[in-house]
Amino acid sequence: MAISIQSRKAKARKLQQSVRDGLLKRFETLTIDDIESRGMGQHGTDIVLSAAAKRLINYDFECKARAKIALLYDALDQHKLDHGRQSVAIVKADRKPALAVIDLELFLDLIAPVLCPTCVQHSENNVN
Repeated sequence: MAISIQSRKAKARKLQQSVRDGLLKRFETLTIDDIESRGMGQHGTDIVLSAAAKRLINYDFECKARAKIALLYDALDQHKLDHGRQSVAIVKADRKPALAVIDLELFLDLIAPVLCPTCVQHSENNVN
C-alpha cells in the first residue's frame, strides 16, 4: 500500500523537528529562533541555522525519512549483538564515496562537546 503525500511530508517534518530539538537540547545557548525546520518543498537544507548557530555548528542537515533506506538499519542492527559498543554502518554505492552511518542521538552527543565545550559544561552543571 502506497503512503500518501501528506503522510510522507508529516514523517519528514517529524524527523526535521527531531533533529532541531536534539540540537537545541545540546546547544543550550541557542534558541528556537536559531535552529528552524524548513518547510516542505522549500529550497535549501532541511535545518535552517541562524548566523549564531552556524558559528557553533559546522554542519548542514538534510533529513530523509524513506522506507528505501531500511537496509541501513539492517546493517546497524546486525552489530547490536556486541554488548556495550556503538554501531557504525559503513555503506558504499558504486562510484560513490563510502559513508559512515550512526544513530542520530550518538552523532549529536559526539559533536556537541567538540563544537561547543561551554554548552556541554553548562548542561552538566544543570543536571547536578
